[in-house]
Amino acid sequence: MNPAEVTAAGAANPTSITAAGRDLLDRWGEPQRHYHTVAHLTAVLAVVDEHAGHAGQPDLVRLAVWFHDAVYDPRSPGDANERASAALATTILTDLGVPSDAIAEVARLVRLTAGHHAAPADRNGALLCDADLAVLARPPAEYDRYATAVRREYAHVPDDLFRVGRAAVLRQLLDLPMLYRLPALADRWEESARANLTRELATLVSTTD
Repeated sequence: MNPAEVTAAGAANPTSITAAGRDLLDRWGEPQRHYHTVAHLTAVLAVVDEHAGHAGQPDLVRLAVWFHDAVYDPRSPGDANERASAALATTILTDLGVPSDAIAEVARLVRLTAGHHAAPADRNGALLCDADLAVLARPPAEYDRYATAVRREYAHVPDDLFRVGRAAVLRQLLDLPMLYRLPALADRWEESARANLTRELATLVSTTD
């Protein structure tokens, strides 16, 4: 967590930022993670940095990136991880003296990553969600490595149940009117992402059949 970002968000206790950043990095390095790792964190931050001009509050979006998978337990149901990550963000940012309105926005953004349903006028949410879903548009071989890493995170789930659950997630994504809200990113990524999702879904369905 970059001290400059937290200071820009209004932190009144900057001396504690380094310790908070170390705690977050430790969380991102937990052994149950195979995709939701520091590499994912770095990749999402890179997209946010490249397209920061599209957000209304890019420093808050960056903070949301740091927290959006800070709590990650593949055994947790529904949006429990996102809610717990938002609660963690609220606790840590409160301790750092970040103003309450900024904390509320970071927590909202973190919760938004549960379903990636950013409203058209939500510039902060659009950038965060698009950055989080950037992996879906990677070249097929890279996408396949992402899918394999996700399967490893759910190694405790039997193959038949995983295929059903994963297929449901893919259909949910494909049912979104647009995977990417920012026109510049949609033009670059929408077609490739839908092709990857459709290809994986077809593989899951054929295996189930």
